[in-house]
Amino acid sequence: MFKEIIKITGKWSGPTSIILAGVHGDEKCGVKALEKIIPNLKIEKGRVFIGYGNPQAIEKTQRFTEVNLNRIFKKDNLLSKSDKKSYEYKRARFLKKYLNQSDALLDIHASHTPMSKPFVICETNAKGIVEYLPVERVVSGFDQIEPGGTDYYMNSIGKIGICIECGFLGDPQSEQIAEESIYAFLKARGHLTNDLIPQEQSYIRMFDLYKTKTNKFILAKLFDDFEGISKGQVIGVDGNQEVKTKKTAVILFARNREKVGEEAFLLGKNKKSLA
Repeated sequence: MFKEIIKITGKWSGPTSIILAGVHGDEKCGVKALEKIIPNLKIEKGRVFIGYGNPQAIEKTQRFTEVNLNRIFKKDNLLSKSDKKSYEYKRARFLKKYLNQSDALLDIHASHTPMSKPFVICETNAKGIVEYLPVERVVSGFDQIEPGGTDYYMNSIGKIGICIECGFLGDPQSEQIAEESIYAFLKARGHLTNDLIPQEQSYIRMFDLYKTKTNKFILAKLFDDFEGISKGQVIGVDGNQEVKTKKTAVILFARNREKVGEEAFLLGKNKKSLA
């Protein structure tokens, strides 16, 4: 497991991009895809940085070692003292050196939800790229309700940040999706000849993130990613308090939680376009 970022340069001038995998160490599909691709990868134009987000967490098959690396890419005044003492904080500072040099990012993830379908997280600035990725669903709004990710950081400095969720982390197919996504991203960015046809995609914008108020949040049921939720439906019980939706929505990343302030679920709504 190499901890440095490698650089691949094409024969001709072109854009600069970066591809990361393993920002969450238990999401191995992108790591395995890169291990397969890197030895023989050659690009035609520009340069591409490639690396593993959180090597220590990958080695331990843990989401993170001390704090969530994908929430630490915020301004220092928004981070706690313990955040800034963590390995993940140091790693984020290291990764920023390469993010700052790049015009666009592909960050490869996977979901903890069984049966989860692949989707992309991005904002409107990713048009021209996301339609070539092998997913049917494009999700926006994360920068506002769940800031601090690698994609958030890129968007915040005027670059393009894209996160791809490759399906359930236990599904072998997620590795294939990760591999296809890497090549599609390289083609859409102009590093390789783009012979792909744009995908027909649907759009969702997330509008709410629920964080636990107690140290015991239990879901009312297991929710599929993007399952439809009706107004007033009980999502779970936080301590002794029922948590209900205030309006019709779709739910994402719903989890039982055992600590105060943890992310329990997100809500979103269907949109006609990415805009």
